[in-house]
Amino acid sequence: MTSETSTGAEAGMEESQVSSNFVADIPAAEPQPANGFETLGLSPEILKAVADSGYTTPTPIQAQGIPKVLERRDLIGIAQTGTGKTASFTLPMIEMLARGRAKARMPRSLILEPTRELAAQVAESFEKYGKYNKLSMALLIGGTSFEDQDKKLDRGVDVLIATPGRLLDHFERGKLMLSQVNILVIDEADRMLDMGFIPDVERICKLLPFTRQTLFYSATMPPEITRLTEQFLHNPARIEVARPATAASTITQELVQVPANDWAKREALRRLIREAGEITNAIVFCNRKRDVDIVAKSLQKHGFNAAPLHGDLDQSLRMKTLEGFRTGAIQLLVASDVAARGLDISSVSHVFNFDVPFHPDDYIHRIGRTGRAGRIGFAYTLVTPRDDKQVDAIEKLMKLKINRRVMSDIEVREDRGTRREERGGRGGDRRGGRDRGRRGDRFKPEKYHDHVASMEPTQVVDAPAVADAAAPVEQPVAKAPREHKPRQDQRPRHEKKHEPRREQQGHQAHGQQAKREKPHRAHQDRKNDATPVKPERHELPAFLFRPINLPKKADA
Repeated sequence: MTSETSTGAEAGMEESQVSSNFVADIPAAEPQPANGFETLGLSPEILKAVADSGYTTPTPIQAQGIPKVLERRDLIGIAQTGTGKTASFTLPMIEMLARGRAKARMPRSLILEPTRELAAQVAESFEKYGKYNKLSMALLIGGTSFEDQDKKLDRGVDVLIATPGRLLDHFERGKLMLSQVNILVIDEADRMLDMGFIPDVERICKLLPFTRQTLFYSATMPPEITRLTEQFLHNPARIEVARPATAASTITQELVQVPANDWAKREALRRLIREAGEITNAIVFCNRKRDVDIVAKSLQKHGFNAAPLHGDLDQSLRMKTLEGFRTGAIQLLVASDVAARGLDISSVSHVFNFDVPFHPDDYIHRIGRTGRAGRIGFAYTLVTPRDDKQVDAIEKLMKLKINRRVMSDIEVREDRGTRREERGGRGGDRRGGRDRGRRGDRFKPEKYHDHVASMEPTQVVDAPAVADAAAPVEQPVAKAPREHKPRQDQRPRHEKKHEPRREQQGHQAHGQQAKREKPHRAHQDRKNDATPVKPERHELPAFLFRPINLPKKADA
């Protein structure tokens, strides 16, 4: 199979060279440049699509990876986002899939991506590079309808691009069969590890045929990723493209020293945006998703055209936000590292790091969003005194001392509701007076009178209200003490009465009057133990005091 593939690749290369010579009117004897896509063994249809995209020279990972993929070998590609690795596996996949046809519910290739945005971007790449080949594609990501995805699967697809969770949902529902997958691509494996997708990836790999071809791409190779490659790849070719330790020379970098206060950082960000002047498109990076929402709302509140982007948003809203940012409808995109991973937006003019990234490599990745294709870019990073360790690591990696300036005139304020005493305890003082009253902040007329007396004469105050407030507080009239009644167990025994419960009095059930409640057993024992009171003589009937004449007994 390997020899047939290489022969076809050589034939395609010769055809592409002839076609290129004919178009450029170059004599056939003149050799082609060695750095073009024509030497990689791709078909004329794919070369034409690449030329339409404006690319003429392959990147290092494309030049080394595409021939290996066409040889049907497993591949480990170590390269960061932005090195062209998407085209390094989409172009040879289109070349190999163009020779067959898919069956219903049985895709022939599978691409796993960690985020929905990356999956959608890979789908766009397939549409761009495969527009001259009749290949079908399905995108399985969350936030979209199952029915629309099921319809595409029923017709049969050649390329299946999915996130691990949605792919397993379709498989468990019985709407998808993976027994005909010949090519598997696992992209951004290190991000999948960070997001907890490795168990799902292992399960998916076990569902696929053993004889498949696996292409594995990752920016780093931690031990967990190495174990995964040893388990599911067979004699892979390893291609490693060193991560750039420096940013493009067209990017102006600056560190802005601000106080270690959230409000001060947001105020500094707003000043930097205003000072920047004309901003085509800008990305504001935050380390946490909750900070993304807070910063986006703060910018919107102060009149900036900003929108958040992170993994907790609805998929339709995320796609709408990205589309608005690409078209210029949204000027400022506030995003996290995971959400902005791999986004190819070439018109970004500024990058603002609201937080210093935890890893120095992420700093290079962030500022690499601007200054692309020879354009001029600007990158500003807000730095607090507690970020010195991360800044030192960044400068050590880049071997460059980044220019610094200090914003010392920023006022430091406390955010509303951050302190417990201001929130009224745990949960916040959301209902106002109730929690404040518990802390002793009730309305006191004497304090209000002192406040009114200290006001300026020009201030208008409601006179009746002041008079009422200044008037002495009337003491409530003391009520007569309630008459003390002894409890039932303190009354004399002969006065105790065992009455039924109040709710049982007058109660009727099924037409019968409710029975009286029996006295408590303890009370009954006390009643039995009590000494009976001897009645007076005048209270007895008179016949009891008459003499009784008994008959005399007869003598014996």
